[in-house]
Amino acid sequence: MSEFTYLFRGRETSASPEQMQKTTEKWVAWFKDLGAKGHIKDPGNPLEHTGKVVKGKQKIVNDGPYAEAKDIVGGYIVVNAKDLDQAVELSKGCPILEAGGSVEVRPIQKLNI
Repeated sequence: MSEFTYLFRGRETSASPEQMQKTTEKWVAWFKDLGAKGHIKDPGNPLEHTGKVVKGKQKIVNDGPYAEAKDIVGGYIVVNAKDLDQAVELSKGCPILEAGGSVEVRPIQKLNI
């Protein structure tokens, strides 16, 4: 098995409390399904809406992230899959897709340090 990171991009910003509850239930069900099948390596965490961006040789620090709402990374998990194709297939169950968001599926490169 190889490890892959799912980066969740996009956020639902205009949902009612009832819609947010239903969305949360879908996320919990999807995570439970992945976990029951042995695919969750690290459940990751959702990310706060604030942060800082450090850029360039001058190491300039700005408030951030500065991205369109659809591009903001809202959280991540690490999954085990046999290959990239399986990791992509598993990501298709992610509830963020129903809200127009995306899942970036990235293989994790192992460092020998």
